[in-house]
Order: sequence, then structure tokens, then C-alpha cells
Amino acid sequence: MLLLEINPLVLPEIGLVFWSTVAFLLLIVVLTKFAWKPIMAAIKEREQGIEDALAKAERMQADMAKMQSENEALMAKAREERAVLIKEAKEQSDKMIAAAKEKAKAEYDKLIGEAQQAIQQQKNAALVDVKNHIGNLVIEVSEKILKRELADKAAQEAHIKTLTEQVKLN
Repeated sequence: MLLLEINPLVLPEIGLVFWSTVAFLLLIVVLTKFAWKPIMAAIKEREQGIEDALAKAERMQADMAKMQSENEALMAKAREERAVLIKEAKEQSDKMIAAAKEKAKAEYDKLIGEAQQAIQQQKNAALVDVKNHIGNLVIEVSEKILKRELADKAAQEAHIKTLTEQVKLN
């Protein structure tokens, strides 16, 4: 069998193991007494801060979603109101156009009626004037015929005879 030689650094002495253990235990006690609680408190505080930050982020995300849905609802309502306003404005403009057309038609009818009345009055005046003129011409012609016929007595008697014969025949 072959014996291997063991390095003294690999096999520590009992004193070294004892003092290392004592130092380690002393370090554990000191750390537990003075540092463990603050370290654990800092870790817990850090965990709580992370949890709070996550909860706050979730609340903010929920708030953002709520605000986004409210914004969309407001936009939809604004679109509806805009559509209603446009519809009302169009109806109002259509009414105004219709009223203007009616007013223009009434004005047109009034002007046409007045023009027709004026034309009728002028026509009647012209007819009266023509009748008067024709009447005057008839009177003048009759006067000339009567003067000629009354001037000659023999011609008058012949004319009367002709008239009486015509009356008897008819």
C-alpha cells in the first residue's frame, strides 16, 4: 500500500479548528446581535417598498385604463354631440333656404300679379282709347254721310225708298 503523504495545510490542527470555530461563532453572535436585525429590517423594508411600488403601479395601470375608457366615452359623446349639432345646423340651414325660397316665390308672385294688373289696366285704357277713337271716327263718317245725303233732297227720298224696300224684304 502506498501511503500518501498529506499536506499539513490540508489537515488543520485541532487548535486552528477550535479557534476558527470560536471566531466564527463569535462572529455569528455579534452579527446576530448587532447586524442581523438591521439587515433583516432593511431587506424587509426593501421588500415592502417593492411590493408598494408594484401595488402602486397596478393601481396606476388600473387608473390609466379607467381614464382611457372615460376618455373614449367622452370622445364618443363628443362625436355624438358633433353629429347632432351638424344635423341641427343642416336642418336649420334647410329651413332658412326653404323660407328664403318661399319669400322669393311670394315676392315673385306679388311682382307678377302687380305686373299683370298693370298690363290689364294699360290694356283696358288702350281699349277705351281705341273705342273712343273708333266712336269718334264713326261719328265723323256718319256726319259726313248725313251731310251729303241731307244736302240733296231727291237723293234723300231715293235712299229712304231703298231702305223701306229692304226693311219690307227682310
